Amino acid sequence: MTTFVVLRHANHDWVGRGIAGRQPDVSLNEEGRRQSQELVRRLQGVPFDAIVCSPQPRTQQTAEPLAEALGMEIQVHAGFDEVDMGEWVGMSFRELDALGEPWRHWCERRASAHPPGGEAFTEVPKRAMAALRELRERYPEGKVLVVSHGDVIKSIVATCLRMSLDDLETFDIAPASATVIAMGEDWAQLRLLNGTGPS
Repeated sequence: MTTFVVLRHANHDWVGRGIAGRQPDVSLNEEGRRQSQELVRRLQGVPFDAIVCSPQPRTQQTAEPLAEALGMEIQVHAGFDEVDMGEWVGMSFRELDALGEPWRHWCERRASAHPPGGEAFTEVPKRAMAALRELRERYPEGKVLVVSHGDVIKSIVATCLRMSLDDLETFDIAPASATVIAMGEDWAQLRLLNGTGPS
């Protein structure tokens, strides 16, 4: 069995304001840097076998203090990348609300949502779960820290719970929170959701 501690990246200025997406210049703000330092206290006693981040700088910035404290290198895996939001990247939630039906479709019917010029949401859990399975093969009895993004983590949780992707707006994943997934050869189990204490 492999245990995954899946973190959402720490806070940045786009959180709650709009879609940061895959913009390359999105970095942690002061609160996010504080949260990343707090992760050292929360997690430095966990015997991780690997630290794996999405390609986005904000995930790596989140993991860097802990990786330094543990003397570990950060691995980057595209399977945990942010959702490609296409033409909606850089838009505020107010602007998105003004789009009407296309944005409502995204919020309410994620299982069939496809942002213009972006990634069909059904592809997100496929690539994220494939990445987890790959890591499970590499660390079959290990413990792995994964740092990713809110909707990507939601898609993993939905897959483990066998819930519809249309229901992702019924729960949230907070910045710097930990979700714990145990995975065997042909099963996955949610063990903690949105944890903010020691994991």
